[in-house]
Amino acid sequence: MNELMTADTNIGLMRAAQQQAMQSAQMLKNEGQIKNFEQIEEAAEEFEAVFLTEMMKPMFAEVHKPNPLFGGGHGEKVFNGFMVQEYGKLMAQQGGVGLAEHVKAEMIRIQEAQKEQE
Repeated sequence: MNELMTADTNIGLMRAAQQQAMQSAQMLKNEGQIKNFEQIEEAAEEFEAVFLTEMMKPMFAEVHKPNPLFGGGHGEKVFNGFMVQEYGKLMAQQGGVGLAEHVKAEMIRIQEAQKEQE
């Protein structure tokens, strides 16, 4: 990439790639060439949820420090972990950062390559 590309251009390219991955996956699904399409979608979304959760953990570790007079302790640490995990799942369900579409496209590509080898 050259120096003239801006963040907006990079975001546009990323969105275009995501859209292309979605269209090719949908086309293959409609043709009936993909086995377990629903499982692939679920696994890709779960992967993105885990990724987003791991990305948010350091942020919540620094932002949400409990007041020692009114909170804290082991229980709060555990429930904060659950909260961050649920945020990651919700973000992935709402479209996340587009990682799930790329993972799904790659899983479909791997499945097609295995069919060709058979």
